[in-house]
Amino acid sequence: MTKGVRRAGKTLKDSERRRLGKARRAERRAAAPAPEEAPALHPDVPKGRRKVRQGVVVSNRADKSITVRIDMARRHRMYGKVVRSSGTLHAHDERNEASIGDTVSLIESRPLSRTKRWRLVEILERAR
Repeated sequence: MTKGVRRAGKTLKDSERRRLGKARRAERRAAAPAPEEAPALHPDVPKGRRKVRQGVVVSNRADKSITVRIDMARRHRMYGKVVRSSGTLHAHDERNEASIGDTVSLIESRPLSRTKRWRLVEILERAR
């Protein structure tokens, strides 16, 4: 028997074995009960609900835009110490109402520019 004939016979056996394996797996899948839906990562946040953040305006120089500092305080997992950190968000202020030092409420929105993904909802407290 030549090498080519042997090789052809072997490839037929391999393809047949793969086809049978595929059929067996399909049968097992059909017989198995339907998988349950995976639990949500954040069950307390309903799907489609927009995030709301509160912070202090640190800049209102750009037209119809504000920069807001969001202060966060989290307890350290191991040591229990309160770790404070802050981040900044850029928000859309349609009527240029907010001024530096105001405490404002923001809501998540579609991208309005390269950095703006939030909109001003209301001014909670005016700066003195």
